[in-house]
Amino acid sequence: MNPSEKIFYPELYNYKDYKLWEGNWELIQGYPVAMSPSPKRIHQKFSQAFSRLAGNILSENKSCGCEIFYELDWVVNDNTVVRPDCMIVCGEFKEDYLTVPPMLILEISSPSTAMVDRNTKHRLYEMYGVKYYILADSEKKTVEVFQLSDNKYKETKTTTFLLTSSCSVELDVFNLWEKICS
Repeated sequence: MNPSEKIFYPELYNYKDYKLWEGNWELIQGYPVAMSPSPKRIHQKFSQAFSRLAGNILSENKSCGCEIFYELDWVVNDNTVVRPDCMIVCGEFKEDYLTVPPMLILEISSPSTAMVDRNTKHRLYEMYGVKYYILADSEKKTVEVFQLSDNKYKETKTTTFLLTSSCSVELDVFNLWEKICS
């Protein structure tokens, strides 16, 4: 390379920049990621079914201290902000966004989000200690559950989620596609 040639590096952004943007964005390691237009109907139906299932169970067990949130920003750090489809968060927080890892994240993947959901977010959630990552595929109508073990995700078929030392919930996520598509 000729020393007089300049290398182009994309600009990196932070949370302060992110708060000023219009539209739906995520910020991953300083790089903006445009979110798709509003999710398709099947995506919304799955998200709603999961939210209803988890919300009902968590509201019955108030001693858990856990809540479900739909499309809430998680400010991972100053240069990474994601907005998972659904999260289960345990413990109190007062901001209008989350700053600690949730216990469980659900992402509903489509052809346009599959690469980010399966790779980038999978590694990000694993690295920041999200105990459970559920990946639902809206095309294939499948569900994969990953559980953090020794700082690595391992796929599991569990429907029992130990959210805190005193809170375990039963969420039959593997049959949700069948329920909403029948």
